[in-house]
Amino acid sequence: MKTALIVAGLLTTGAGMAQGQDRMPPIPTAQLSDAQKQAIDAFKAARSADLSGPFVPLLRSPEVMTRARAMGDYLRFRSTLPPRLSEFVILLTSRRWTQNYEWNAHEPLARRAGLKPEIIAAIADGRRPAGMAEDEDTLYTFCDELQRNQSVSDATYARAVQAFGEAGVIDAIGITGYYTMLAMVMNTARTPLPDGAKPALAPFPR
Repeated sequence: MKTALIVAGLLTTGAGMAQGQDRMPPIPTAQLSDAQKQAIDAFKAARSADLSGPFVPLLRSPEVMTRARAMGDYLRFRSTLPPRLSEFVILLTSRRWTQNYEWNAHEPLARRAGLKPEIIAAIADGRRPAGMAEDEDTLYTFCDELQRNQSVSDATYARAVQAFGEAGVIDAIGITGYYTMLAMVMNTARTPLPDGAKPALAPFPR
């Protein structure tokens, strides 16, 4: 039986699969503005990598891209949540938005961080995973309730604060919001998967 993530009817169906033509492909170098060139240089200095994924369409607004990258630097690499839990939240967000680029990038990271394969498989299927650790169960309940109801109950909030502290709760919200934004960008832009990659997430019926 599908979890409330699906029943709520909030999942997108098509753009996350990168169907159709890429609406915002890489900008030719000759067409880059000075601000865009500066944003690229700042990105490479911070990440030691070339632009990819959501940052390709985000470059259309270099100020937004730079600020988004800076927020991601903290939420992905320095969050109070350990990688197993931060990647767990990212996968939940990717599944909600049927965002295959995001899932493709973070599913291997989640495995390496110690998230069980059967939990990852359940998330991909849209099911509430069985056999979650206590902290995973707490975080799943918090994120699911927040997304479905746009709020959390007193009991869910108290449980999350007890498990992660107020800073951890804010970081969990931040990760959810940040990767939701990136999913929205890529679903709008129809950002394609890397060459050779196949979509792991099927869209759900609306």
